[in-house]
Amino acid sequence: MNPNFKIGFGYDIHPLVKDRKLILGGVEIPGEYGLLGHSDADVLLHAICDAILGALALGDIGKHFPNTDPKYKDADSKQLLNQVYYLMNDFNYQIGNIDSTILLEEPKLALHIPAMRKVIANIINVDVDHVSVKATTSEKLGFVGRNEGCAAHAVVLLTKKEK
Repeated sequence: MNPNFKIGFGYDIHPLVKDRKLILGGVEIPGEYGLLGHSDADVLLHAICDAILGALALGDIGKHFPNTDPKYKDADSKQLLNQVYYLMNDFNYQIGNIDSTILLEEPKLALHIPAMRKVIANIINVDVDHVSVKATTSEKLGFVGRNEGCAAHAVVLLTKKEK
């Protein structure tokens, strides 16, 4: 096993509701529905946080930012990712790359993906070409297809920093 590389996988899901902002990848997406959660419910940034934490075997986002803690009520997920980034640095790792997928029936996200990639790259201090964000529907199947919720998957490769 090579301790210079670690891989993590993250997943998050939140319900879609009226009267909430839809924030994905740190970008507000115009539309009628937003995601319900204790924080801003940014499923993409939550999945990335979980992937980094998983690669480091440090538990999940709920362990570090519990939804029972009032200080995380309506928290900006960009700040949560920033805290996970600094924790990763404390363990002497850096991002090799991130590959992620958002599952959402509507609205369409293609026009917003470049902005999401830039936001994420800025937070984790990498070039934007190290951050992949894709979007797909579920072809009208399941909770995503019925417009009941949104989910995201993320895989991250961490590399040990050279001393």
